[in-house]
Amino acid sequence: AAAEPVLVCRGLVKRYGDVVAVNGLDLAVRRGECFGLLGPNGAGKTTTIEILEGLQRPDAGEVVVLGRTWGRHDDELRARLGMQLQETKLSEKLTVFETLRLFRSFYPQGADVAEVLALVELESKSDARFGTLSGGQKQRLAVACALVGKPEVLFLDEPTRGLDPQSRRQLWSVLETFRHGGGTVLLTTHYMEEAATLCDR
Repeated sequence: AAAEPVLVCRGLVKRYGDVVAVNGLDLAVRRGECFGLLGPNGAGKTTTIEILEGLQRPDAGEVVVLGRTWGRHDDELRARLGMQLQETKLSEKLTVFETLRLFRSFYPQGADVAEVLALVELESKSDARFGTLSGGQKQRLAVACALVGKPEVLFLDEPTRGLDPQSRRQLWSVLETFRHGGGTVLLTTHYMEEAATLCDR
């Protein structure tokens, strides 16, 4: 069961005009592992992860997530996945607690908001408005929003981009806690140290 793939794509292709962003990609991510997509800016990492998340349609190839396909099982898949996008736009005027409570309301089942705040070490910022947070705190809140639905698979697009070393290590700790609970992670990064620390493959 540990080696069971929860995410498979075969022959994935995505073009933007004359630019081929993804060219025949095959990959399989096993349950419980952290899989990293590595590459420099412009390599197609974000395009790939957005296709796997169901946010974009490929021009060719197939994607199977948790035994389901986009276009047929969208609602079920969204209830079972967590996503942190490269650019997360949240309301500047909502508090940290209100933001997380809002995201929790999107899922049929999920985690206790206070517990997730504790996991990402933002309890002391619970009543702070999003617009007052530091960059690292905003990133941790974005990851908290991805975790609050108790996902089986967590997608992270450059989760520590622009963070200082302490904030980066705090996020690494959150991801390791998620994996210890049986979660699967697919992340994009161009930091080799991050891939070496977090990823199985």
